[in-house]
Amino acid sequence: MNLQSDSARDTAETIALRALAFLAGDGERLGRFLALTGIGPDALRSQAREPQMLAGVLDHMMQDETLLLVFAAEAGVKPETIAAAHFVLAGRPAE
Repeated sequence: MNLQSDSARDTAETIALRALAFLAGDGERLGRFLALTGIGPDALRSQAREPQMLAGVLDHMMQDETLLLVFAAEAGVKPETIAAAHFVLAGRPAE
């Protein structure tokens, strides 16, 4: 996936939403995310499509290499693509 195209934001949001679904699909993973971020389930639901929340989901993934690699493998994307999506959502250019 090329995150430099005009649809970079849409692609980044799709990756982040898939990452959120990946976290939500496992109670332990989701619990860890909620505990580390301090966000509650209600706030997560109401902010799930916000760029800052989505960037936070991807940031969380990138802080845990094992989690990142498992998600990347299941999603069929390269870890570098996940990092690029994070940069797009966080408002920073991809490196």
